[in-house]
Amino acid sequence: MKKAAIVVIQALGSFSILATALPLLTLEEWYVRVFDFPRVQLFFLALFCLVLFLWLGSRNRKRDKLLIAGLVVTVVYQAIQIYSYTILSPVQVQQAEKDGTQEAELSIMVSNVLMTNTEHGKLIALTEDKNPDILILLESDSVWQRAVKSVTSKYKYRVEIPLNNTYGMHLYSQLPLRQKRISYLLDEEIPSIKTFVKLRNGTWVELHAVHPKPPVPTEDPNSKKRDAEIVMIARDISNSRYPVVVAGDFNDVAWSRTTALFQEVSSLMDPRIGRGLFSTFNANYPLLRWPLDHIFHSDHFKLVQIERLPDIDSDHFPIYIKLSFAPENKYEQEEPEPDEDTDEDAIETIAEGMEEAREVKEEN
Repeated sequence: MKKAAIVVIQALGSFSILATALPLLTLEEWYVRVFDFPRVQLFFLALFCLVLFLWLGSRNRKRDKLLIAGLVVTVVYQAIQIYSYTILSPVQVQQAEKDGTQEAELSIMVSNVLMTNTEHGKLIALTEDKNPDILILLESDSVWQRAVKSVTSKYKYRVEIPLNNTYGMHLYSQLPLRQKRISYLLDEEIPSIKTFVKLRNGTWVELHAVHPKPPVPTEDPNSKKRDAEIVMIARDISNSRYPVVVAGDFNDVAWSRTTALFQEVSSLMDPRIGRGLFSTFNANYPLLRWPLDHIFHSDHFKLVQIERLPDIDSDHFPIYIKLSFAPENKYEQEEPEPDEDTDEDAIETIAEGMEEAREVKEEN
């Protein structure tokens, strides 16, 4: 029995080491990039295997020592990767003062509704309860558009893109919008939205809603187009003269190198850093969850509240954020800075994505 347990521990430990090493490769294939996602799970798996092997296994053979060393490196490496998204890390976005006024606040709720989900009432009730200034729905088709009309009717300003390919997008706003632009950056079936929203104090904020395809066999065999779309939006933002908010399902985790590149290029900040993971996917599997739905913003804002909301029978939890526009205090926060390789990495990422999109289009 003990021998069988040791074999299982060795197999799981070896898997955690391999799954940690694979994403270090500069390959965009889905079977490599998928291991960007379960950093927390791999940390605990490697730690579990390390403790059990030290307790039950041998430490004398060379291969045993190599396994122990590999597990120690894996635990340390994964801990470094997820550290910023624990309460042990300093926050990147400062907490707003309690005496802030509503005129300077902006609340946003993002929900990937799961197109086939028929429990529309749960989202309606949640929207009524949170009453966000901006409601962004993803995977929303014409059925969803009609089903939630009872709550979205109070949102005077809107951008509606009902699609039946799981990439529909709806943006509803109680605040005025201008220059509403729908773009299909790399795929004629995958929209993104860029608009400007007017805060109650008169400030115009640039707002982007995004939902690129994930690198999975049923969608895209690699991450090139996803990565390129994310970086293209970052490049657009980097030239903005306005406060900026980007929200949506990135189909990428907060700690990936693509998301890090997005922050370096755009200089946008992540309010989750120092506060927690806020894992929104997969709502159906508690042990397999990671943060896929993001809300980034420029350093013009401080954080009032961020919250992962209750289950609405989707495979994603909705996420809610309330920001306070505080430009006079922006220099209290350290925004992400590009390094010497940032521009080159961004150009290469976009070029690879555009080439992939061209090849796919020619094949079809």
